[in-house]
Formats: sequence, structure tokens, C-alpha cells
Amino acid sequence: METGSLLRPVSCFPMTPLRLISPFSTSIKASSSSSLQGKGKEKGNGSGVYKGPKPKRDLVGEWVSNNDNTVRQLPIIVGGLSLFTTLLNRTLSGVAPFSDASSSSQSRTDILTLGLAVTNLLAGLVWLSIRPKYISAVTPQGVECRRISSDIPDCVVPELIWAWESLSVITCCRSFVIVYGNNCLLQIGIASESLTNCGDAVVVDPTRLIQGSLYQGVIKSGTRRSELPFLPSNTQAVILQPLGEKGIAIIGGDTVRGFTTVDQAWITLIAEKLDASFSKIRSMSTSNGEANF
Repeated sequence: METGSLLRPVSCFPMTPLRLISPFSTSIKASSSSSLQGKGKEKGNGSGVYKGPKPKRDLVGEWVSNNDNTVRQLPIIVGGLSLFTTLLNRTLSGVAPFSDASSSSQSRTDILTLGLAVTNLLAGLVWLSIRPKYISAVTPQGVECRRISSDIPDCVVPELIWAWESLSVITCCRSFVIVYGNNCLLQIGIASESLTNCGDAVVVDPTRLIQGSLYQGVIKSGTRRSELPFLPSNTQAVILQPLGEKGIAIIGGDTVRGFTTVDQAWITLIAEKLDASFSKIRSMSTSNGEANF
């Protein structure tokens, strides 16, 4: 296929995407059903009782997470009470308000207590001023795009759609482009809107992309590049995943640092699967003397 060949629209999604399954989901279901069946049986009878490992709950961590504002105010409350109690105690004890600390043990104790109270107050103020920034997903600014190369064999199309649906369900992926050889095989998801044709997506120029330093750096190093500005103007995260030595997958996300280590592992495995399929089709086409991508 020559560079810049036509892309056909994608309208069907025949394959089901991968889904992450919690390792405890099966155990919990088994435990629930077994406990119901085992009702009425004597205690100590092992039949119908789940004895496998159970997930541990961090009760302290859950309480702190659910009462974030209260926890941040605790140092101020404790410091304020300590300061008030110390001053009240010194007033009622009859000790002179200003005296040499070396003259009595109470004066030395009061000075230490006042220092700790002020430290608690300052710590509480710092906790209130510093709060974690919650990152939320944004809506990519662009148009919906579903294009696939017209020269791709029909047997490869379901695998490409499967890869897209898997990534869009599992990760924060909202844009997906595959360039292999000298051709753009897939452009799907949200893409930048064309300035010349209103409502149409910008067509990927594989020649310009391949000749760029970014593509060459990814292919030569064989490692993934992430967190790069690309695709729609407000794309929050981009991963450039090499497909062997002949292609690259461009994945755009809607969340800043939204691709976790688990997501990146999925992307690497999917890329290896696509590279194996492309290499197989490419070698078969070459041996048959047909045009290949």
C-alpha cells in the first residue's frame, strides 16, 4: 500500500474488550454462597465455610480518608487547648507572670509546654494550607474519528478494534493511532478537527511522522515515551509505544498522569500482540508477491 492511502470508516465492534477482574471477586461470591448454604450447621463444622485468604481493611486509613478536614484541624485544636490550659494553670497557681525560668521547675515546664503548643498550632496551619490536588478527567476538544486503512486484511480488522476497545475501557485512552511501515493503519477516538474541512478529523501524515525526531527516537531506543503533548489540543497524557522496529502506537489520554504502571503493562502486551500479527501478515503478503502494508 502506498503512503497516504484512503482510510475507511469503522462502524462495528465485533470483539469484546479485556476487563480487569478483582482477585477477590470470585472468593467473595464463593464465601457468600457458602455461608448461606451453611446456615443452621453447627459451629466448627468445616463444610460450606470459605477458609481462603480475605482482604484486610485498613480501618485507620479509611477513617483518616473519610475525615480529612477533621484530621487537618486536630493539631490546631490540640495546640490551642494546650496553650489555653498552660496559661490558665500559671494564672491560678499564683506564679509571677514573668520570672526567670531557672528559678522554678514549673516555669521551665510551662516554657516547654508553650513551645509544644505553638508547634502544634503551626503544624495545623501547614496541614490546612497544603491539600492534595485531585486530578480529574477532561473532555478532549476534537471530533470523533473512526478510520482504518482500506488495504488492511479483514482478519486484522477485529484485532485492531479489540485493541482500541480494550484500551478505552481499561485505561484513560481516548485517542488511538497506529502507524506501521509507511502507512497509518488506524485512527480512532477523538482527533483534532480539520481547519479546512469543518467537522472532519485531521488525517495523520505517516511520512511526516516517521521523519520526525520523536518517532526516530522511540524506534531506536525501543522504549515507550509518555507524557508528551500531542493529538487534541487539551490531551492530558500521551504514550508512544513502539510496535517492533517498523511501527508505533500513539495513545492519547484525558487525565494528567492517567496511565498507571498496570495500564502501561497492558499497552506493552497489546503492542506485542499487534506487532506479531502485522509481521505475520506482512511476511505472507511478501511471499505471495502482493502489496503489503
